Amino acid sequence: MGFLSRYFTEILGASRIITALLYTQHGTNKLLGFPLREGQDFEFPEIASLRFISGALELIGGPLIAIGLATRPLAFLMSGHMAFAYFLGHAPESFYPYVNGGDASILYCFMFLLLAAAGPGAWAVDNALKGSKPVSA
Repeated sequence: MGFLSRYFTEILGASRIITALLYTQHGTNKLLGFPLREGQDFEFPEIASLRFISGALELIGGPLIAIGLATRPLAFLMSGHMAFAYFLGHAPESFYPYVNGGDASILYCFMFLLLAAAGPGAWAVDNALKGSKPVSA
């Protein structure tokens, strides 16, 4: 796919933004009760519970990654968060991610790992703070 390589930084930046915004929804659901699935009730989680800590990471880290601020360290933290979420919350239910509902956790884990390794791509505050252009493939 050589014809797309010239757009690597833009594709990485767009992927960072979309991934972070989708990730943020999980935090707003856990801590703000929005959006709710049909039939889902909202109850604010107990402070310092796993659900509260997870929601806080998603609600704070998601927007920061979306704007591209401290992308590499936050993405590394979020990658670990999603690996932890998968093995603690999903894997005990079934070996198969589709069955245990953990496929999104796995995708987030590896997308954040990619961002930690490759950087934020285009349109990131990190790039403006460093005064440099994003690295291309």
